[in-house]
Amino acid sequence: MKVQAVRAPFAARGGVHPPYGKDATASLPVETLPLPKRLVVSLAQHLGAPSKPTVKKGDKVLKGEVIAEAGGFVSSSVHAPTSGTVKTVDEMMTATGRPATCVEIEADGADASVDFSPLLNWNELPSKALVNRIAGAGIIGMGGAGFPTHVKLSPPPGKTIDTLIINGAECEPRLTADHRLMVEQPGRILAGARIIKRILGVKCVWIAIEDNKPEAIASMEKIAGEAGSEDNVRIVALPTLYPQGAEKQLICSITGREVPSGGLPMDVGALVENVGTAAAIADAILEGKPLIERIVTVTGDGVRSSKNFLARVGTPLHDLVAAAGGLVNDAAKIISGGPMMGIALEGLEAGLNKTTSGLVILRSNDVCYFSSMPCIACGRCVEACPMGLMPCTISERVEAEDYVGAEGFDVLDCIECGCCAYECPAHRPLVQHMRLGKAQAMARRKREATKSA
Repeated sequence: MKVQAVRAPFAARGGVHPPYGKDATASLPVETLPLPKRLVVSLAQHLGAPSKPTVKKGDKVLKGEVIAEAGGFVSSSVHAPTSGTVKTVDEMMTATGRPATCVEIEADGADASVDFSPLLNWNELPSKALVNRIAGAGIIGMGGAGFPTHVKLSPPPGKTIDTLIINGAECEPRLTADHRLMVEQPGRILAGARIIKRILGVKCVWIAIEDNKPEAIASMEKIAGEAGSEDNVRIVALPTLYPQGAEKQLICSITGREVPSGGLPMDVGALVENVGTAAAIADAILEGKPLIERIVTVTGDGVRSSKNFLARVGTPLHDLVAAAGGLVNDAAKIISGGPMMGIALEGLEAGLNKTTSGLVILRSNDVCYFSSMPCIACGRCVEACPMGLMPCTISERVEAEDYVGAEGFDVLDCIECGCCAYECPAHRPLVQHMRLGKAQAMARRKREATKSA
């Protein structure tokens, strides 16, 4: 059966067109990074409660062994990426730019593994058993958000999901990890989509890819065509527009449905999972393998050779850079993630997270230095905002420490995509203001909930 991509029938609001800069790595096959001698595995690499360590200094561990258990329902387990000895369990800097409890493992080089047990009869098992396996494998959203996948796959009673979207948009500039996964291993993605479809009982599956990735579109068309009509998998080509890969924008572009303010995709009958997450689900169910490695792009003029690597979670970032030839002499800025939503790091000591899809190194002449100025009321941030917010007004409320006022202008709906700051001619720190406003709003709600309890 021939499957051909269709154009997205609807248009999401706002968005910008930054230089995409994907040519450096889009055609480069994924290389497997040699096993590092030391790994630093964060226990807070997902949204929700940090994981609780189950190992201590001096313990011997095997690849795939649980080293931290979920700290609550919205949490995730963490596994040893290789065999070795636990050197320490202590607070360290992470790839998120914040410190967290980490398990440091000294690899023994044997890469000895626990026994992985695939669920060969997964199609006959109840959905709960599949969700439990996914939870036990420590799978989280690998597109960057890091939301525990088993939570997304457990909608509450009354929330019916009829549309599954597998997100291959990868709209963040410079990053090509998802692109290479779609080109090289489309079967893993499709297998994961089938499993999610079985769990949720949905009938329609969309694989969404921006139209600047024709090789990925062709690869997914081919594998979907070979699968046959019973899977009801459709490929949709999205217009190249940042942040087209944000889940609310995807849902709008494909279905025309708008997630309400303060709502979730399940409120409009949709669920979005990243292509990397889908592939990890296939590994967990079909091979019994937990999430202990991922594809990561290392790129930028500040590194000698751009690469796509398959690396173990916890790999020190300096090992990734070394494998890409090392830093150039005037390397000036390290970004964990992409240039729009990534986090600037002080150094390369942190370990690779499950959500780290890229490492961008910039030279000094690529880094802009500027001072923030007062808002000139041009409205460019309002036009660019994909959530229909008024970033200029929210920013002014936050500067005045009027956090209630910022919440009144729906600051909690901000997805921190950076479109507003990208367009602002006054170089206002809009994203930082949004983050502060959101943090204050959440803290206020928590205080109020505690009082009422």
